[in-house]
Amino acid sequence: MDSMKSFPQKSAQDKQTVLIVDDTPDNIDILREILSEDYSVKAAISGKQALKIVNANKPDLILLDVLMPDMDGHEVCRQLKNNPVTRNIPVIFVTAKSHSTDEEQGFELGAVDYITKPISPPIVKARVKNHLALYQQQRELEKQVRLRTKELEETRLEIIHRLGRAAEHKDNETGTHVIRMSWYTLFLAQRTGADEEWVDLVFKASPMHDVGKIGIPDKVLLKPGKLDSDEWAEMKKHAQYGAKIIGESDQPLLKMAKEIALFHHEKWDGSGYPKGLSGEDIPLSARIVAIADVYDALTSVRPYKKAWSSDEALDLLNSQAGVHFDPNLVKKFTECMPQVKKIQAQYGDSLH
Repeated sequence: MDSMKSFPQKSAQDKQTVLIVDDTPDNIDILREILSEDYSVKAAISGKQALKIVNANKPDLILLDVLMPDMDGHEVCRQLKNNPVTRNIPVIFVTAKSHSTDEEQGFELGAVDYITKPISPPIVKARVKNHLALYQQQRELEKQVRLRTKELEETRLEIIHRLGRAAEHKDNETGTHVIRMSWYTLFLAQRTGADEEWVDLVFKASPMHDVGKIGIPDKVLLKPGKLDSDEWAEMKKHAQYGAKIIGESDQPLLKMAKEIALFHHEKWDGSGYPKGLSGEDIPLSARIVAIADVYDALTSVRPYKKAWSSDEALDLLNSQAGVHFDPNLVKKFTECMPQVKKIQAQYGDSLH
């Protein structure tokens, strides 16, 4: 006859942690006896001590007495819920105060349940078990949402890069131009003092700057010689085509991409296109991309030209500061050269 198999008890490391907060040691002992078999139990005899324990090592659930000296349970709960690190920990009030107004106040502070004294062991076990299960489920759902959000963000950025590359390939580009120039854009945008969210939008939107070239006829886009006036007029339409392809959207990334596509060929002195804007009337994002785009075009090998050196490209940018480019941004871009050269080395064209 087979002997019965014995299953090992959960170790303290495997158990979920319950923090009991009560200024009466006897009450703590009663709750500890009820819960210690299934959970790792910690205890605090004051509100201040409880907050220290929580900040040092977050429990999975808190059983919190209301009537305590110095700092009552309501204040402890208020502080827990005002802290983004601890606000999601479920709090169950354990109290002799059972009036409906007391319960209403507790729920308004963010508590998930009330247990009245004298306590019933089966009720304590059931409430703790249920709220821990709900908390675990909530954390798992949040984890899945974060993963899904990350996947969607990566997919969105991949689509943006592929659209940018589609325009490049039609224009005999090599495919890495949008990667390099977007990094140059990031380095320069960071030096403007703009907030991180705006800088990140410029970085992510910049690969779509020339997406409008998809709409330019091959006979114009791929013409090996100089364009005549009609052909040049057609070529300049790629800025409007790009804005049209990206379209109207309330989504900040697409709004930024449209702004860049439409205005990155404007010039500081007003001689650019399509609107003839000048100076700071040109959106900052487009002024940044103009410098990054031209620098990478100059320093890249193309079938029709050799790559310029970094010094030669910078000389051109400096000579056009105040004419084509924002002079202050040209100066800041020069300061980015150590970062720029690392990107050039990492994402060099196969033609180099």
